[in-house]
Amino acid sequence: MSKRVLIVDDSSIMRKMVRKNLESGGHTILGEAKNGIEAIELYRSLKPDVVTMDVTMRDMDGFTAAEKILASDPNARIIFLSNLDKDKYSENAVRLGSLGYIKKHNAKEMLALIESIRIK
Repeated sequence: MSKRVLIVDDSSIMRKMVRKNLESGGHTILGEAKNGIEAIELYRSLKPDVVTMDVTMRDMDGFTAAEKILASDPNARIIFLSNLDKDKYSENAVRLGSLGYIKKHNAKEMLALIESIRIK
């Protein structure tokens, strides 16, 4: 089932790569944010099915943004995409209530996780 996705990453190159991977899987990109502040604003206005969230960004990092999004909508579905050490950061991602922590270049795993999400 096609999902409506908000992409959050400070790198325009990475946003483009994630967009390409998601669109090739049949998903719709509702918007893109380059930091956590924009992510919160766009989440509220766009109401995406899923958010892909980078960890390290200027102005507001991904963990802080996810915490704020989940505080306002406990049903938010957030997947962290990062090239940072998975062992070091995935525990924090899970603690926050995200659906997972995936390496940015692992398109297959990202698509599989997004496709497994059930939308009510």
